[in-house]
Amino acid sequence: MIDPVATAAPRPAPELAPHELRVLVAVEQERGFTAAAARLGMTQSAVSHAVRACERKLGAVLFDRGRHGARPTEAGARAVAYARRILRLLEAMGPEVRAAGAGTGAGEVAGPLRIAAFRSVAAHLLPPVLARLTARHPGLTPQVRIVREIGRGTAGEVADGRADLGLATLDGAGASPVPGLVAARLFAEEYALVHPQGHPAPRGLPLVDWDENCGSYTRDWWDRQDWIPPATIDVEDDTVAVSLVSQGLGMAIMPRTALLGAPAGLAVTDLGPRPPSRYVGYVTTPELAGTAPVRALIRELRALPLPQGLAAA
Repeated sequence: MIDPVATAAPRPAPELAPHELRVLVAVEQERGFTAAAARLGMTQSAVSHAVRACERKLGAVLFDRGRHGARPTEAGARAVAYARRILRLLEAMGPEVRAAGAGTGAGEVAGPLRIAAFRSVAAHLLPPVLARLTARHPGLTPQVRIVREIGRGTAGEVADGRADLGLATLDGAGASPVPGLVAARLFAEEYALVHPQGHPAPRGLPLVDWDENCGSYTRDWWDRQDWIPPATIDVEDDTVAVSLVSQGLGMAIMPRTALLGAPAGLAVTDLGPRPPSRYVGYVTTPELAGTAPVRALIRELRALPLPQGLAAA
């Protein structure tokens, strides 16, 4: 005899309502139920009830509660990332649907556009892109966050729903460092030796290094160089490293974008016939890749004239 219960299709999990998604995001941002309630204009008990309902529907504990407030569990961090991405897509739905209904097809290019970028690209390459973008689409309001390109970097901001598009370093195949994202190369840049101008033996100087410098694109090359000493100064920011070198405190090995706008008194020397290089591109989510604001930004990024030392990928 066939057991009808055993053969029945699994029941779909209960769906979360938009207001529940907003509660999850607010609790994660505020690190507590009371602060999240104040942010949303709700009572603390209503926020607590909403979180419990989400946990029941999803079948996992989403926040650790304690005297420290509320901290997302691993499951909670995943749920909040999805919540941010869903809420952003709901926000984009109205303009996109209205444009389709009006027969324009291209979508209304207006509203917020959240961008995550690492410092050198944000400082030297993004401003002309945004100038052209906002001149063509005055209704757009870009929001740029500087993110250190360490760990998940800018791609992690996109995957977690905090940014619509990230300017990121990609691997040799042009793939995103975080799975599940759409990625494309924009340019390639070589690394170079930067040192005080006029120094007769720059490779013998002390090394000034910075935290974001060692990645998969430099590590193998770096390990083969017996002339590179251990760093005598290690800093968090590439601009600080360049400034220290300009003061005669050593030499540094830097990507070309970090040397754009470098102070006077510096010399840049090639690292040989096969220097390390890295690829810079954009990452976005599959669902946002087709929205009008992200498409407009990608068009401007692809039209960017590259400074000397950078090559189209």
